[in-house]
Order: sequence, then C-alpha cells, then structure tokens
Amino acid sequence: MVFSGIPFLYYFLPWMLLTYFIAPKSLKNAVLLLASLIFYGWGEPKYLIFMVLAILQGYFFGLLIEKHRNTGRSRLYLTASVVLSLGLLCYCKYADFFIANFNAVTGLSLPLLNIALPIGISFYTFQIISYTVDVYRGMAAQRNLVDLAAYIAMFPQLIAGPIVRYSDIADSLVNRSHTISAAAEGARRFVLGLGKKVLIANTLGELCGLFKASDEKSVLFFWLYAAAYTMHIYFDFSGYSDMAIGLGRVLGFRFMENFNYPYISGSITEFWRRWHISLGSWFRDYLYIPLGGNRVTKWRWYLNIFIVWMSTGLWHGAAWNFAMWGLMFALLLVIEKQWLLKPLEKAGPVKHIYVMLTVMLSFVLFDAVNISDAAATVAALFGGGNYPAVSPEALYYLRSYGLILIIAAIGCTPLAAKAVKAIGQKETGKKVLSVAEPVFLALLLMVCTAYLVDGSFNPFLYFRF
Repeated sequence: MVFSGIPFLYYFLPWMLLTYFIAPKSLKNAVLLLASLIFYGWGEPKYLIFMVLAILQGYFFGLLIEKHRNTGRSRLYLTASVVLSLGLLCYCKYADFFIANFNAVTGLSLPLLNIALPIGISFYTFQIISYTVDVYRGMAAQRNLVDLAAYIAMFPQLIAGPIVRYSDIADSLVNRSHTISAAAEGARRFVLGLGKKVLIANTLGELCGLFKASDEKSVLFFWLYAAAYTMHIYFDFSGYSDMAIGLGRVLGFRFMENFNYPYISGSITEFWRRWHISLGSWFRDYLYIPLGGNRVTKWRWYLNIFIVWMSTGLWHGAAWNFAMWGLMFALLLVIEKQWLLKPLEKAGPVKHIYVMLTVMLSFVLFDAVNISDAAATVAALFGGGNYPAVSPEALYYLRSYGLILIIAAIGCTPLAAKAVKAIGQKETGKKVLSVAEPVFLALLLMVCTAYLVDGSFNPFLYFRF
C-alpha cells in the first residue's frame, strides 16, 4: 500500500482515522499499531514476521540494557541487539550482493538466495538501533510493548522515513494532544506532498522512462534525463516525507523535517545538511561521532568520513554504484572541508552551478544499472558515445515536458513559500488565503485523485531502500 494510491486515500485512511479518533486515549497506540501492521502487511504479509522479530528483540534488549546499565552486560546486550538488527538487514538486503561478489573473486558458483527485500526494513532497523543505543546512553527504556511497537511500526514514516528517533516522540507516545488546527496543518502538508508526488515526481519519472526506452538518444536528451531524474528523486522523496510529516501531525506527532530546499545549496557540505536530514543526522550521531568524528588525527578523520559515506551509499542499495556514489561524496566533502569552503563563499552563482552539476552527475550514478552504465551516461552528457547533439525526439519531449520541468525547477526553491508568506503578512492577504488555500487544496486533491484513477506509473523510489 502506498500513500498515493486510491486504496489508501479513500479506504484505509478514512477508516483508520475514524477508529483512531473515537478510540479512548489508552487504546490509541493499539489502534495505531494495528493499523500500521495492516498497512505494512497489505501487499506482503509474510514479511510481517521480520518486523515482529525486530520489534521483540529491540524491546527485550532495551529492558536488559537498562537493567544492567553501567556494567559489562549492558554493552554485551547492546552489541547483541545491534548485531541482530544489522544481521537481519544484511541477510535480507546484502546476502546476494556478498555472494555474487564472492563468486566473482573466487570463480565459484555459489547459488544466490534470491531474497525479496522487505519494504522499509532499512528505516525501521535504524530506528531500533537508535532506540537501543539511546537506552545504553541513559535514556529510559519503554516498558509497554505496544507503545514501542507503535513507534517502530508507525505507518506514516515506516516505508520511507523520515527516520524518527524514539527520544523525539517518547513523550508524544504517552501524552499527545489532538486539535483541529493540528489536524488541519497536517492535512495541508499531506495534500501538498501528494501533489508533489503525483503531479510532478510521477510526470518527471515518465520522462526518465521514455529516455531509457528510446532508441534515438542525443546529448540534449541525456541532459533532459539528468535534469528530470534529479528533480524526480527530490519531489518523489520530499513529497513522501511531506505526507509522512503531515499524517504524523494529524495523529498528534511532530516528525523532524527531512528536506530543506537542498538544490539552493552553495556547497556539497551544505547540500547534505539539507538533503535527507534524518539519515544524515543518524549517521552523524550513531556512526561518525562514535568513530571519533573530527576529534582524531587527520588521517583517521578522513577514514571516518569514508566509512560513514561508504555506509551511506550501501544503505541505499546493495550494488557498487551506490558504494561509489557514497565514496564520491566522501571525497568531495573532504576536498571542500580542506580547501574549497572559503573560496565557495565568494564564488557567487558559480557555487550553485558547481553544486547542481555535481548533484546531477551523482544521481546519474545513483540511477545507473551498474558503474559502466553510469560512466557511459556521464560520457554522453559531454559528447562521448557518438550521439548527435540534438534529435527530433529530444526536441519533442523538451516541448512536451518543458512546462513541468520549469515548474519543478521553481518548486525546488523557496520562492513559492516566500510568496505565500509575503501575501499572508498583509491583512487583506490573510483573508484571501483563508478562502483560497482550502479551495486550492481541495482542487489539488481532486486533480491528484483523477491522475491516480487514470494513471499507472506510481512507484516510490525509496521503497527499495
């Protein structure tokens, strides 16, 4: 089940919210947990066992870690929990990757396991690890299994984040308020995220699909693809995050922001402060800092950065192009921190061109089937591969998708938000917005519904992670 689907929007969600709000306070977490299990098991119920086992080990090890805090046993229980969490993730996500590479190195032919990846396992694994680590560091363990399970399995952020830490919503699990204004704020955020996903991300995804299926590629078409995919992945993932944050607000939770207009960044360092914020902060607090961060020798600091970014790349997928994607950013971040950050501050528009070109090339690598495919695409962007500069097909798709590309480019900036804010600062503007906003949101929901009924292209990119 996906947020941008008719079954979720018009069957699951209304009944879930009705049941949730009529349930007494003492049962709301139970309703949320049951709804989350139904949501997760809708398309692949057999994978519920992985989630249940992960929740149970996190719950019991959390209690044991707290009981034996400040002793060797506490560290032992933490280690066991982390090993189990990562072991399950590695088995489901990386087993065939390791086997295939082992076969390539040794010349053997060990059979692949062909394990289907349970949706969302990367996200809920990281949430369990952060919970047990925080308990080890002194946070109180959750003694109510239903409350902890509701946190781990919570359907708004289960499938594609943001990665919510238990410490951020521990109080809300027990004491949260529900108001009409909060529900309205959440609904607004959800509908806007739905529009970003359905009307922009899906349309750009169609253009990317047309490029890959084309037999008449040109340099222009390669650049159209690179630009479309770069904005496609942003609107797809940030749209999902908006919907998750909005649903959380309706249910009484405040999830952290996951994106902050990353494409306006003036450096790659800034870009990663604005892109997938919950993942970046997780790796910082649970891997980079425990490794010593930058409070070590320079060469150890470099190693820490490369370990973190190799891990970040492989978190996104079990393939070498993802590992290279992570290492590429590690190298760029080291170069920036050592030599480029100060010059970039004075570089004006050039720094934004540098960031966007780098990001576009990185997402070409991210989307590639393998490294050789990525290298061929990058070469074609700069005239390699004997492709014509322009082709009739590229010009046709430029005309057909030009408007959505312009809208997406503007939507990657805070211009629209600033315009609305400026209007709302005037008394007349407030009155106009009080009428126009609900009308706009209602129309947006109707248009998205029409697209969903009529269309078939509706994947979420981050489901595979």
